[in-house]
Amino acid sequence: MPAAALKSKPLPTQSTAKRPVLLETPCAPAEKRPLPPGRPRHWYVTHNRRLKAMRLAIALLDSGVYLPTQARDEKIRTTAELIGVHPPSDTTCHMVRAFMRYNR
Repeated sequence: MPAAALKSKPLPTQSTAKRPVLLETPCAPAEKRPLPPGRPRHWYVTHNRRLKAMRLAIALLDSGVYLPTQARDEKIRTTAELIGVHPPSDTTCHMVRAFMRYNR
């Protein structure tokens, strides 16, 4: 192997992000795109439920709730109210805890 290939690259002094990252400001919502047409209704319901559960899981993690056992239905529903989402069903609450369990 040539010696040039063994040299380590210098650490970047600036961020390598393609756009500036502002951690102090809340995240802007992602651009919404229309869902694909022609799927069965169950697919749309499940898709939207997953999106809602992921939003709630992220909000709970940001608020300091890191374990699924800490995320009871009441806590998830109050977080939903804080972020402006309709109160989740029991199934969605279960999915929020599953996301948190999976990402540990």
